[in-house]
Amino acid sequence: MTSDIMSNLVPGALARFQGAFVHALLAHAGKPVTTIPPEVAALAAQPAFAVYRNTVMKGCIDALQANYPAVARLVGEEWFRAAAAIYVRETLPTEPTLLRYGAAFAEFLARFEPAAQLPYLPGVARLDRYWTEAHAAPTQDALDPAAIVGLAPAALAGTVLHPHPAARWAWFADAPIYSIWSRNRNDDAPDSNLDWQPEGALLVRPRDAVVWIALDAAGCAFLDACAAGRTLTAAADAALDVQGNANFARLMSTLLAAGTFSGMSFPPQFKQEHP
Repeated sequence: MTSDIMSNLVPGALARFQGAFVHALLAHAGKPVTTIPPEVAALAAQPAFAVYRNTVMKGCIDALQANYPAVARLVGEEWFRAAAAIYVRETLPTEPTLLRYGAAFAEFLARFEPAAQLPYLPGVARLDRYWTEAHAAPTQDALDPAAIVGLAPAALAGTVLHPHPAARWAWFADAPIYSIWSRNRNDDAPDSNLDWQPEGALLVRPRDAVVWIALDAAGCAFLDACAAGRTLTAAADAALDVQGNANFARLMSTLLAAGTFSGMSFPPQFKQEHP
C-alpha cells in the first residue's frame, strides 16, 4: 500500500508526505486517527504502524543510552529511558546511522524540568557527547613533540598549533563535572569524597582509542586560543590571563603527550619578518 501512495504523489508532495509520516510516527499510542494528517491516516490506522512506531522509538532510545552511558548510570535506566522517549519525540535522527544521534541531548537536559535537581547532568552529557565526537572524528596523526622541541625561540613564539580533529575540551566553572563524568564513564564505585570545585576536561583520539584527562582553566583557555589561530605566545598569554600561576611548560608537556595537536604553522606576518 505504501508504494501505491508514493507513486501517486505529485511533484513537491514528497516533502509533505514525509512530514506527515513523521508527525504520525511521533504521535502517542492511542492518539485518534482523526488527528493524524490525512496523507498518512490510512497507514497510521494499520496495526503494523504501531509496531513500526515502537521499533523506531526503541531504536532511538537504545542509541541515546549507548551514546550517553555516564548520564544513564547517574540517573538509572528507568529515568533515562523515560527522558529519552520525550527527547526522541522532539528530535528524530537526521542521518541513517545512530552513532552521532543525540547532539542536542545536553541542551534538552538543561531545560528538562525533572533534571532541575541534578544541575551537573547537562555537563556530564556534554562530555559523553564529546566522547562520541572524538570517537567519530577523522583519523589523523598527532603532532610529534620533537617538532616543537627543535624550534628556535623566535620561531616557537610565532608558531600556531592546530588542535587535533578529535580534540574536545571544556571548562566547567560551577561543578566537578570531569570527576563525576569520568567515574561514571569508567563504572567506578561511587565515591562520596568529591571536592565540589571547578574542573575542565580534554578528550582526544590521537590513535585507536579515545583518551581523556583533567584540564585546568589555563589549559582550556590555551586551547581556545590555539583553535582561534593565535600564536603560541598569544595562546600562552590567554592562559595566564585566566590563571596567573599557570605552569606553561608542564601544560605543553601534558598536551603534547596526550596528542592534542595535529600540526603547526606560522602566520603570514611571521613569515615576512622571518624569511
